Amino acid sequence: MIRAVRALPPLLLAAALLTGCGSEKVAPGASVSSADPAELAAKAKALGIDPELVYATAAPGFTLAQQSVGVQGDDGFSAAYTDSTGAVIHLYTDHPRYAGTHKYEVTKKDCVVWLEGEGGVSAAVLGKALGAIHRPTAGELDTLLPTPDPAFTDDQPVQRGDLPSNGDGAPDNSVPTPGL
Repeated sequence: MIRAVRALPPLLLAAALLTGCGSEKVAPGASVSSADPAELAAKAKALGIDPELVYATAAPGFTLAQQSVGVQGDDGFSAAYTDSTGAVIHLYTDHPRYAGTHKYEVTKKDCVVWLEGEGGVSAAVLGKALGAIHRPTAGELDTLLPTPDPAFTDDQPVQRGDLPSNGDGAPDNSVPTPGL
């Protein structure tokens, strides 16, 4: 019994140290578990984004502007993070052959991620945000890539209802000639 009690503190210390291991940084308050790859792929592909190009970041005082999430280039990713003063950190990703070079960039696997600041974002804040670049966690995925509207993901054109049923289907935009 006494041996078990003596062994307990080193075991607890080892468990605590191992808990801190890992290379991915996570946004404060976010879930530490990785996003489900199948769910990430489905959501990204529905938006025309290569799932391997989806990344997130964190910067003190900045939150994701969900309406900013979209495609960068052909199939890259873009998102904006804003703070209460109106400052914006733009996050962009693309394949290395299309990305060019940028002051605040990092290469992750076959992806270049770069940041640009707007509205007085300091170099220190951009540096912290660059150091916090990571693949989305399970807690971030729904905010970063919302579930697409099924009305726009079935590869069928949207039925407008304002097009004529005869001819080539284009609306009649002719203008009558005055006096004729």
